[in-house]
Amino acid sequence: MSTIYTYQDLLKIPDLESERMDFTKRVVGSHKNTRLYKTAVIADEYRAQRNVTITQYRKLLYTVSGQAVPDNFSADYKLTSNFFNRFITQENQFLLGNGINWADNATEEKLGNNFDTQVQQAGKYALSGGVSFGFWNLDKLDVFPVTEFAPLFDEDDGSVKAGVRFWQVDTNKPLRATLYEIDGYTEYIWRKDEQGQVLYEKRPYVLDIISTEADGQEIYSGENYPSFPIVPLWGNDLHQSELVGMRENIDAYDLIKSGFCNTVDEASMVYWTINNAGGMDEVDLANFIERMRTVHATTIEDDGATAESHTIDIPYASREAILDRLEKDLYKDAMALNTETIASGATTATQIRAAYEPLNSKTDDFEYQVIKFLQGIMNVAGIDDKPTFTRSKIVNTQEEVQTVIQAAPYLGDDYTTRKILALMGDADQAETVLNEIIKQGAGRFIEE
Repeated sequence: MSTIYTYQDLLKIPDLESERMDFTKRVVGSHKNTRLYKTAVIADEYRAQRNVTITQYRKLLYTVSGQAVPDNFSADYKLTSNFFNRFITQENQFLLGNGINWADNATEEKLGNNFDTQVQQAGKYALSGGVSFGFWNLDKLDVFPVTEFAPLFDEDDGSVKAGVRFWQVDTNKPLRATLYEIDGYTEYIWRKDEQGQVLYEKRPYVLDIISTEADGQEIYSGENYPSFPIVPLWGNDLHQSELVGMRENIDAYDLIKSGFCNTVDEASMVYWTINNAGGMDEVDLANFIERMRTVHATTIEDDGATAESHTIDIPYASREAILDRLEKDLYKDAMALNTETIASGATTATQIRAAYEPLNSKTDDFEYQVIKFLQGIMNVAGIDDKPTFTRSKIVNTQEEVQTVIQAAPYLGDDYTTRKILALMGDADQAETVLNEIIKQGAGRFIEE
């Protein structure tokens, strides 16, 4: 079992660059041996619809001596489903798809134009790998997946007090790593067959730079944040990938579906029985099959010999039933919304709300994790605000509008107008419509 390094281990390292550099590389190696990292790597494959189990599965044949050899003759389809990516994308976009709402209009400007999209990326990484990390980089948010960042947790309070971001294009290419600490960051590089080197010495996070024509840009001072500027976003309170517990069902679905296709492919072949052809040996039979495949006709030399073709009727009902059961179980266990259940027929608002309830409950837990993450980022950035979210939902617009109209006498013109336009997808037209109502001198536009 590999050693797990913590923030306290970093504090024990002598203040020698060679020692710090060696420690940084050991942290990367240790992190790659953790269950969290290994699961995240597999989850990335499933998210990209490269299901590991089915792609690595090999059909085997056994000789008379019991030796297993690859089956290179029969059909070997490898069909991979997209359940995992669909589930985590649905949960992530359900909460974050409409961006984050802030009480103070100035907050959005302070956080930068791409803050919402970066939080969405952090959310997807967190649900897939179990955790992601947001780095408040002066005036913008950078996001690291757990497959690129090794956190150093504090042994006392469990918070992240330091960490190493690492990347390598290929095993024969240089390894790059950045050691992030509370008082700044240092960049290292290990080239193939060479000793590690300091690429950039430790520098503070906030740099003051002066530019002159003679010397160009020059750093003349710097400062750090009040706390460590990298904040973890956990995908759930169990601190594990959403793939855990789901992978086995996905594997079963893919294996059964692939096996079904293999059976259909093999059963679609016609096989022949030749009567009264005892004089034909294996070579003659092979020539017979080859001629049938090429010219679709042949002659039989033996007197009185006849050939009959046969096809196979495969059982399919049981496999369709288990595939349907597995799909339902996947949606149930993932607490995801299957839109097919509300896409057909005139579904009422009550039925739609009921279908959304499992997804709502699961997203409530994820929202709690996102709020803790945002509070950590705001603390580093020096922002005091409260985030809220608008969840994306399918609605029965006509029924929802009728409900609002019935309550209009108690809600007032302003709220009623804005609510109806929001349900119709025209919320940005509210001011225009309200101004037009005022111009026309209308009092209440809905008669009591």
